[in-house]
Amino acid sequence: MNLTTNRSQFSVSSGLSNGDDRKFSLGGCSSYDNDSVASHSSVVFSGYDTLDTPPSYDFYTNTEVFGRAKKSRPSLFQLHSNPQDDPSPPPLYEETSVDKQSPEEDESAEPPPEPMRFGWAQGVMIRCMLNIWGVILYLRLPWITAQAGIGLTWIIILVSSSITGITGLSTSAIATNGKVKGGGTYFLISRSLGPELGGSIGLIFAFANAVAVAMHTVGFAETVQALMQDSEVCMVDRLNDIRIIGVITVTCLLAISMAGMEWESKAQVLFFILIMVSFASYIVGTIMPSTTQKQARGFFSYRSDIFADNFVPGWRGPEGSFFGMFSIFFPSATGILAGANISGDLKDPNIAIPRGTMLAIFWTTMSYLIISATIGSCVIRDASGNLNDTIPPPYEDCLGVGCHYGWNFSECMNNRTCDFGLINNYQTMSLVSAFSPLIAAGIFGATLSSALACLVSAPKVFQCLCKDNLYPGIGFFGKSYGKNNEPLRSYMLAYIIAVCFILIAELNTIAPIISNFFLCSYALINFSCFHASITNSPGWRPTFRFYSKWLSLLGAVVSVIIMFLLTWWAALIAIGIIIFLLGYVLYKKPDVNWGSSMQASSYNMALSQCVGLNQVEDHIKNYRPQCLILSGPPSMRPSLVDFISTFTKNQSLMICANVLKGGHSPVAVDSSTYISWLNKRRIKSFYHTVVADDLRVGVQMLLQSTGLGRMKPNVLVMGYKMNWRKGQPSNIENYIGILHDAFDLQYGVCVLRMKEGLDISRTIKAHVNLGFETSTEKVLDTRTSTSTTTPTIDTSLDPEALMAVSQPATVFQSRQGKKTIDVYWLSDDGGLTLLVPYLLTRKKRWARCKVRVFVGGEVQQIEEQKQELKTLIARFRLGFQDIQVLPDINGKPQSEHIKRFEDLIAPYRVSAVQKNDQEADETTKECPWMMSDEEVEKFKAKSLRQIRLNEVIQDYSRDAALIVVTMPVGRRGACPSALYMAWLEIVSRDLRPPVLLVRGNQENVLTQYCQ
Repeated sequence: MNLTTNRSQFSVSSGLSNGDDRKFSLGGCSSYDNDSVASHSSVVFSGYDTLDTPPSYDFYTNTEVFGRAKKSRPSLFQLHSNPQDDPSPPPLYEETSVDKQSPEEDESAEPPPEPMRFGWAQGVMIRCMLNIWGVILYLRLPWITAQAGIGLTWIIILVSSSITGITGLSTSAIATNGKVKGGGTYFLISRSLGPELGGSIGLIFAFANAVAVAMHTVGFAETVQALMQDSEVCMVDRLNDIRIIGVITVTCLLAISMAGMEWESKAQVLFFILIMVSFASYIVGTIMPSTTQKQARGFFSYRSDIFADNFVPGWRGPEGSFFGMFSIFFPSATGILAGANISGDLKDPNIAIPRGTMLAIFWTTMSYLIISATIGSCVIRDASGNLNDTIPPPYEDCLGVGCHYGWNFSECMNNRTCDFGLINNYQTMSLVSAFSPLIAAGIFGATLSSALACLVSAPKVFQCLCKDNLYPGIGFFGKSYGKNNEPLRSYMLAYIIAVCFILIAELNTIAPIISNFFLCSYALINFSCFHASITNSPGWRPTFRFYSKWLSLLGAVVSVIIMFLLTWWAALIAIGIIIFLLGYVLYKKPDVNWGSSMQASSYNMALSQCVGLNQVEDHIKNYRPQCLILSGPPSMRPSLVDFISTFTKNQSLMICANVLKGGHSPVAVDSSTYISWLNKRRIKSFYHTVVADDLRVGVQMLLQSTGLGRMKPNVLVMGYKMNWRKGQPSNIENYIGILHDAFDLQYGVCVLRMKEGLDISRTIKAHVNLGFETSTEKVLDTRTSTSTTTPTIDTSLDPEALMAVSQPATVFQSRQGKKTIDVYWLSDDGGLTLLVPYLLTRKKRWARCKVRVFVGGEVQQIEEQKQELKTLIARFRLGFQDIQVLPDINGKPQSEHIKRFEDLIAPYRVSAVQKNDQEADETTKECPWMMSDEEVEKFKAKSLRQIRLNEVIQDYSRDAALIVVTMPVGRRGACPSALYMAWLEIVSRDLRPPVLLVRGNQENVLTQYCQ
């Protein structure tokens, strides 16, 4: 036996091409090439020639390597099925390209240019350190130390670093849970928590970074303006000089950013060197002996009493409070995401982000602690700068620590006119430095590097948000340019925002604005890590293990608390913006699927609630009609789906079911098309498909297996079979058999009939369920299931063509106005006939309709029966007031209507085709839809009742919005299916309003008791 020959008939090629014209066919070649799914390596792997392939990286990646065809894993159909025996295989079981390039073209093609990529040190650590240091380090940290004292300043630094450290751990965990692309913080949050929270925080974070550009630029402009003031140079005045310098500076930074990431990275390295040199100059300056001029300005080198005096707070001004200082300092710790924000430009984000971010947090925290302690040990809070303020000992009537070293600054301290000292001079680090121009250079480097990092981060984050199309009108800014996919339009937007805030020209005003936005981002990053961990999703497998879900939760809670402690009204505004953006995305429901932890949480909650329902006993008060609708494809019977959705939406279970006849492969059934149709129509329903040999077998499968635990249907809903006389008679047996099967399984049954029919498949040329309607119009022989004319049924369904059809409007989508819902409660079925109209009137579309209840009765007891029924319905608390007793319901119908009924059943009577009694019995056994004369006579009274009921309905309910009638029940095995079908036909015949035939399962669904 030649296994290779047998195996060759299943060979599958997977040649790839950039073209869109593809054909799918089973390969007939007897050998494999390099592009086939199963290669010769499988022989080595398994020891025999097989279609199975060993594990490969290509099977798990979405990207392709230039110059090499991407291998694809063989499908289960290829491994398991025989293509000759399966008439409807899955659509993609072999893929060959019509436009496949020749080998010569492949050799001549050049690979695309490789974009610039950065490692963990240059791409993350240095970038984060530069962004963290920023303007606050040089211009505000000495001032904060003077206000809060060294002790509280350390607490401020450590609290800030703790929040950023926890956030760094959470960021590292999220960043190592799969391949990270561009988009930074937005990408991490949106892919973890979903588009709702991710989109809102993406907008806020991008905006906060754009504002941070202004903050750092204003810090740079302040330094330049101070140097100009020392040189007695002024363009306009202080504020306008800062604005002019800031606008010019941010314009230059924009030019560097738009030149590309290579130039921006080189500029960052230069800034880092400047900062390191300035730090060295500062440390050396603290050790050097103080000159007289520096002493006059408050610098005395290391002194224990200066340290002791500056260790405690010295609050001054309206901002003099712990949280006032915290709000100003905290933005200096917010640069930890600078590396993550350019995740798309990193060589290996999974390694670079954790390592670079955590090291940056550590080194910058150490630098803050060292600088606050050293400068608080060297410089006093107040100094005049006047060389004549020296005093000889003894130092009487002298205020401040300066008195111990021969300086009397009492006058300016009392008058609050001191120009120097930690609390008065923002440029104190320049005073301490061994060479003050190096501090200026460091300020330039820190402010410009932070501004440049934020100017790069904001557009990168915003570009990813634009490409996801979560919000309208922002796609314009997502366009990429160059080999690095630079978002030039987003750069211009960030530049405009930065210029607007630069015009404020007040650093202390700008800094608190962005604190809440960054805290929102940190809170959501921490919550993302906690939520992904707590859901226990198998997809949460971060390679970074040094995190704790409870620590992440603590970080999220602390971030929110600090938001309100800093500026409660700004926190409310930030949260309000997030809620507004969140609500918008929830309303729009973008078509994205990122496997977020919210999806995992929804599954966990649903599973827990469903299992919990097993412990809840059924009670009449909690009864809900949970409907299983035999809709076929829901788009084919929109009226049926719309009607049931009216009273089940947000209230009970609704499942649209479709039975595909044998010959279809279950794998080939794509339910996503119909689910999308339901979602677009805002119908809250499940969709379930089964494949069976015939309709009845499929429905039996649905009746017995649909649902989960107690979340299972209890009412079967069907469309009325309009063409039952034109189709194959066996279809009648199947249709009525479905009703019997439902009753046997204790289901209630509803059958909806509309004058124009329910199936619109002919209109959109889609397939029809054979069991319900066929497209043939020829009357068939009633004695057999075959005919000379085969029914023409289009069993193909093109999902794309189906979804291209606009949502058809139905009568149940509009308000019904002041019409009536007429309920013919002729037989007590447990109350389902009354409950359905009541549920309808609770909806806006049917709220103005008046419910009229009709019951049968006797002429002599009309009032007694009416009052009795009113009392019963009143105890049910349904609110139905119009009760009418029909004394003539049992009267004899008109002769022409009786004749029409006899003509209706005539083709299905045995006497019409067979006169011999023995042959007649054999006929009824072989064809159970046929009826004998004895059976017709046996059920004559019931038949006349249905004919008379139709006459009554014609008289009373011509203008009703809906007619609800108690469905007659035919005894299984005793009532022929054609006769039962004729009853349903005659009751609902020639009625303009929709008719709903209802029959409960004879168990109470209404109660008058409270327990």
